[in-house]
Amino acid sequence: MPRTFKLPYFYHSPIISVVKQARRDTDVRKRDLAPTLLDFGPVRFKIARHFGFCYGVENAIEIAYQALAENPDKRIFLLSEIIHNPHVNENLRQRGVQFLMDTAGIPLLPLDILMPDDVVIVPAFGTTLEVEQALKARGVTLTAYNTTCPFVEKVWRRSEEIGKQDYTVVIHGKRYHEETRATFSHAQASAPVVVVRDLGEARDLAKVISGEADSAFFFKKFADRFSPGFDPTVHLERIGVVNQTTMLATETEAIANLLQDTIRATYSETDMSSHFADTRDTLCYATKENQDATLALIADGGDIAVVVGGYNSSNTSHLVELCQQHLPTYFIRDADELLSPKRIRHLELETKQVQTTEDWLFQTTETGQKTPTDIVLTAGASCPDVLLDEVLQKIVKWFPDTHSVDKVLEPFL
Repeated sequence: MPRTFKLPYFYHSPIISVVKQARRDTDVRKRDLAPTLLDFGPVRFKIARHFGFCYGVENAIEIAYQALAENPDKRIFLLSEIIHNPHVNENLRQRGVQFLMDTAGIPLLPLDILMPDDVVIVPAFGTTLEVEQALKARGVTLTAYNTTCPFVEKVWRRSEEIGKQDYTVVIHGKRYHEETRATFSHAQASAPVVVVRDLGEARDLAKVISGEADSAFFFKKFADRFSPGFDPTVHLERIGVVNQTTMLATETEAIANLLQDTIRATYSETDMSSHFADTRDTLCYATKENQDATLALIADGGDIAVVVGGYNSSNTSHLVELCQQHLPTYFIRDADELLSPKRIRHLELETKQVQTTEDWLFQTTETGQKTPTDIVLTAGASCPDVLLDEVLQKIVKWFPDTHSVDKVLEPFL
């Protein structure tokens, strides 16, 4: 039986949580990626098979609220956001939790205010060795309420293993994302490290490995993304690829394949294991499940897509990227972004700006008014089910003569 977590009641929902549980009960092995259809009559929602809170997020939330329950008379601090969802973080703030840093690692409070008796919670992304050492020097322990995702820790352990075998660690990630900062810090303790953002940067790295580009090219292209003392003429002879767990799994695989092919062409097939470490087991299963389910959702078709999650959520942004390649897609934080049936406020990925779009729901065609009956709906791994409920119910109210929630949920009860 998979582990279940004790989450606060207000993160559950009367619709989405019921549907998710029904799918778990009928598809225990998680082999069916077909979306769930909620038919309200004039509007239908196609919901991804996998979405919302993952194992690591549920684990982090459970530990955070456990810390509150067990320490009513102590000061409680979070190193930074517990996960990338504003509603979850705000609820913790309202309960008295103080945040020491923002998501970029910039201090919000000085560490010297901490006392040995204070409770400090490590977020799901983990933290750097430098921060750990600074807190240890103040007598603060991080072991009691460490919510670091087990799959992130798995990446750290694998990085250490291959580092001790004289491989360089290539991280597929966003250099200044909390998780990548933490992975970089842990990996460089035992290995040279370089970060690649995407397949394009991996191609640049491949040029250096093959000898097509020189060290000057490397230092220009990868400025501030390699560990101190990095020597591309030496440290790119033996490599292994790990990832920021919220990145596109398919892109991580493509990057690893590209670099492996480059190593094979530069050296030889028989010498591969001496130059390329197999790290495929570090991919996060939850990230891959959500992305595979989103691809199945897209293949099933729809008129528009609505993706719900924190605007600084990396895993959510990748679901948006997948959807917007195929249909009009709106990345929203919560139901408050649904201003009216004609106006929606949403994040534009390319510009990183929140913008307002007109006529997003009801579209006029040559034959007159057209109502999109099929709305593709999914959410990032840090998004509570209740937020999807609120989005769904707000949209349903804009359509006349819809079926009741009880009728729509009958097949799932």
